[in-house]
Amino acid sequence: MLRVALPKGRIADETLAIFSRIFGDKFEFEDRKLKMQKGDFEFLMVRNQDIPTYVTFGAADIGVVGLDVLEEHHSDVLRLLNLNLGVCNVCIGMREGETLDYSKPQITVATKMPNITRTYFSSRATPVKIIKLYGSIELAPLVGLADCIVDIVETGETMKKNGLRPVEKIMQSSAYLIANKISFVTKRDEILSLYDKIAAVVVKDDNSNLNKVQI
Repeated sequence: MLRVALPKGRIADETLAIFSRIFGDKFEFEDRKLKMQKGDFEFLMVRNQDIPTYVTFGAADIGVVGLDVLEEHHSDVLRLLNLNLGVCNVCIGMREGETLDYSKPQITVATKMPNITRTYFSSRATPVKIIKLYGSIELAPLVGLADCIVDIVETGETMKKNGLRPVEKIMQSSAYLIANKISFVTKRDEILSLYDKIAAVVVKDDNSNLNKVQI
């Protein structure tokens, strides 16, 4: 049996839809339940940021999680396949009319992604002071807490409604199928079989930006 960790919300629904398409059966969590067993699979509904932990420590054999989470947590997992779900960008946001001033001795950034932020500004040899926030990040530049923010941008509407705009793109993120390294050895055949089935659904053609990882 393969144990699969899925993030709550839209990506989980889209991932379960892939399973439904592959196996021709309904895959759906019952109301408020965090576990679901279906055939040879057990699905876990997990907070997005916790999925790499579940997979790294073997509580789940495989999982689906955003690339931004993997990069932020430097997760020790195998990245098997870009599912091209939940596509978004990690961007620097500032108040309308403002731009980043790299000549400043230090830039203050509010974010829930300190590692991605630190790596990005370090690559530009720019000192930063990072203020970690867990929500309402758009407020930080508006009240003088930070010069800018680093956050996930899907449509840009949230920033726009709060008087901000994306000024630089740090990275693109989408959902990845990941695997525990030990599980990939002990359950290799099961994982590769599932990998091939999922890849057949999400990989459209050689020109697609969904790239199968060579294993």
